[in-house]
Amino acid sequence: MVAVTFHGGGDPSTATDILDICAQRGARITVLAIGTWLQANPQLATAIVSRGHDLGNHTWSHPVLSDLGADDVRAEITRCRDLLVQLTGSAGPWFRTSSGQHASPLILRLAGEAGYPVCLSYDVDPEDWTDPGAAAVRAGVARAVAGSVVSLHLGHQGTVEALPAILDDLQARGLQPVTATTLLTS
Repeated sequence: MVAVTFHGGGDPSTATDILDICAQRGARITVLAIGTWLQANPQLATAIVSRGHDLGNHTWSHPVLSDLGADDVRAEITRCRDLLVQLTGSAGPWFRTSSGQHASPLILRLAGEAGYPVCLSYDVDPEDWTDPGAAAVRAGVARAVAGSVVSLHLGHQGTVEALPAILDDLQARGLQPVTATTLLTS
């Protein structure tokens, strides 16, 4: 199994395209949503959860979280958490820090206090947010192995274009794309 995760932001049509591709292929993913994006596109919360995907917290406004003081970090986490609860009835199972791969000790502590005992990181990052093109995104994800957590981004057309081939590649290698919850609780 490989957890395929997406940072939730950008053009909402790419999110819909990615959800449709996943539905066609029977793939499950984890979306870690930016609160301001969900606030502007609340229908996507229901679309993500109703299709069997994880929906988690990726801060309210996606700042360089490690540059903020405790009060601002807490606000970024709890404001997004509260919107998730409002839209879905759940805070979501995961928190991922913004603008960094790993959460600092402060962020870990404050996320835990906000109800997220685990901050979800990743080991495979094809840097699709730089828009390198579908082939480069696909090649970057090819580094995934059983147990990997892949970091992708909604809002980038190259990621949408790469996703069918990424899913084919994973399947050809005997790897199943799953939610982070499935991977980490199996």
